[in-house]
Amino acid sequence: MCGHDHQTTVVAVSDSSFASLTTLRVGGAPRALIRCTSAEELAATVARLDAEGTPLLVVGGGSNLVVADGQLDLTAVLARNEGIEPVEELVDATILRIGAGTVWDDVVAFAVERDLGGIEALSGIPGSAGATPVQNVGAYGAEISEVLTRVRLWNRETNTDEWVPAESLELAYRYSNLKFTHRAVVLELELRLEKAELSRPLRHLGGQRLPLAEARAEILATRRAKGMVLDAADHDTWSAGSFFTNPVVDTAVADTIEAQVGEAGMPRFAQPDGREKLSAAWLIERAGFPRGYPGEGAPARLSTKHTLALTNRGSAAAADIVELAREVRGGVEKRFGVRLVPEPVWVGVEV
Repeated sequence: MCGHDHQTTVVAVSDSSFASLTTLRVGGAPRALIRCTSAEELAATVARLDAEGTPLLVVGGGSNLVVADGQLDLTAVLARNEGIEPVEELVDATILRIGAGTVWDDVVAFAVERDLGGIEALSGIPGSAGATPVQNVGAYGAEISEVLTRVRLWNRETNTDEWVPAESLELAYRYSNLKFTHRAVVLELELRLEKAELSRPLRHLGGQRLPLAEARAEILATRRAKGMVLDAADHDTWSAGSFFTNPVVDTAVADTIEAQVGEAGMPRFAQPDGREKLSAAWLIERAGFPRGYPGEGAPARLSTKHTLALTNRGSAAAADIVELAREVRGGVEKRFGVRLVPEPVWVGVEV
């Protein structure tokens, strides 16, 4: 890799807190904040801090973080290495190389404008491109694993800058072997996108395929209706997105829950291993937590548009988010015997 003499920007603690660096808008102040604008800067900074024994947290778009209140004994490393570059043209596809700090939705817009299909269903998802392989970001039947070819990592265990194939990440539903381990930092990634006029089948439209631009517009409209597209004026979007992953359970458990609720048409999706994936939002609502719970005046509430998002109504602290998460998870477990798993990364707090 390039040498470790790159200039990085150190920002005084008073300039930023995690409340200003995350979409949930909660969290205290790091001891220092370092902004990195190239992959080499990012790798060099992490290597130096690790060598010094300094606790650190790499922050991209901050859309998947729940950070504790107060002073935090860590350095925030901002991944701000942006860029989208076609690096290989194939007969039926284009390989794009993307900096980890690139705004993810800018990647989708770039692809759609050039008639490159495969990620249009991931329109409007907040955060940076570097986070997409870490949790195998997905929506509406599409996942990043379907188009990801390889990832450039700074391996913190071996102190090496390396490109690794997507297969080595063990990508599964909202999972990779990078998640929660901190063993490596994503520097860049490459996607193989098809040259196409029509979208991939959109699950929420019964498998319908639309022209790419229409598919993107439809997905953005659907997400906005759920408060899942960032809007500073809309507190329903002051969230970490879908807060709990959809649980995967044995068929017998799904049958028991459907019989218990007594409603036809419970969302349940067959999985390759024979189990079924249920809707966390559906379970939350049937466990007695409606949209907007616990109501006006609460600093942290379920979104008024979508029960799967825990939101900051403008004055919430991390403790308020944690309290609501515990209440919802406990209620679902008590009613259905299913323990929901939070999707965000927790820093200094736990549910």
